[in-house]
Amino acid sequence: MAKVPGAAVAAGGLVGGYAVARWTKKRPLGGVVLAAAGAAAAQRWRQSAGSKTAAALSVTYVAAFAGSHPLAKKVGAWPAVFGVAGGVGLASWVLADRRGHRASAGAV
Repeated sequence: MAKVPGAAVAAGGLVGGYAVARWTKKRPLGGVVLAAAGAAAAQRWRQSAGSKTAAALSVTYVAAFAGSHPLAKKVGAWPAVFGVAGGVGLASWVLADRRGHRASAGAV
């Protein structure tokens, strides 16, 4: 079974965390989703690109979450969340997932 790329896990965590918080009206529950996805993404990043890259992408993930708040005041909540999720996904693909995909593609 193919592994889900860290980019998808991280972007899904940002979008899913916000969606859970918004629809349940329980921000801590959204935080649980955000944290669980961040931990899972960090593990994928560590496996495919090493600890330093995983740490840098984890900082990017947290910064994207924090940055989505002021951005939401300018463009709206959903566009802000999708924007930062796309940015984290792109960073993940460039720094970690692309390498892992090539390695697994060569093994097939």
